[in-house]
Amino acid sequence: MIDIRPIPAFDDNYIWLLTRPGYGGCAVVDPGDEDPVIERLQAEGLTLDAILITHKHGDHVGGIRGLKEVWPDAVVYGPAGEPIRTLERRLQGGDRIELKGLKASFEILDVPGHTEGHIAYYGHGALFCGDTLFAAGCGRVFSGTFDQLSASLIRIGQLPSDTRAYCAHEYTLANLGFAAWVEPENAELEARISRDQARRERGEPTVPSQIGEELASNPFMRTDQATVIAAASGWAGDQLADRASVFRALRTWKDKDYD
Repeated sequence: MIDIRPIPAFDDNYIWLLTRPGYGGCAVVDPGDEDPVIERLQAEGLTLDAILITHKHGDHVGGIRGLKEVWPDAVVYGPAGEPIRTLERRLQGGDRIELKGLKASFEILDVPGHTEGHIAYYGHGALFCGDTLFAAGCGRVFSGTFDQLSASLIRIGQLPSDTRAYCAHEYTLANLGFAAWVEPENAELEARISRDQARRERGEPTVPSQIGEELASNPFMRTDQATVIAAASGWAGDQLADRASVFRALRTWKDKDYD
């Protein structure tokens, strides 16, 4: 059984550390900065076996070279569809990777939209989703498209409801604020706001969340719900007819009026 713990980086990033009791190797997900990873691994006497990358942005790949200088045998996995020169194993949807020392395996999911070739790693009840899905939100559309990101979130929403989603940023409270704009009378959302505010006041992460929780309170995962459709249509000034159109309106609304 693998253990998954956060290594905080920058102001609000999480680099995920994967270990197994009794084993001295480990893997990390999206190391944007090598320094906190090196510090943690050396403090715990761990050797880096693998680096898992979800997409090309610097706050997710910036630590690769520094980590390889310390652990040259660590294998760097990442998306085949993105220009990341430091990758050694290029992956696309349907691939599977085996981390033998950790006794862990992950299926690769294509989840583009935030970037053109974004991937996620799914296995052991966990989803490492980078910046595609955030707790109570989603990533901005940069080099991908709105339609891609909408489809990717729908795909993620089809995973088992108890899947733990390990996103890469602590953006939850801000995302919940926008969600309350969209669905001010959502009781599940109201309870989540109270719960996650209390976690942050205790200095605890709000991540991971569960897919079922996202489907109940994340407006970007609820683009088929009447309340969300009505709110998005009201902002757009037009009756929106499909999930992709609702998603585009929500994401544009948040970009323009909330963020």
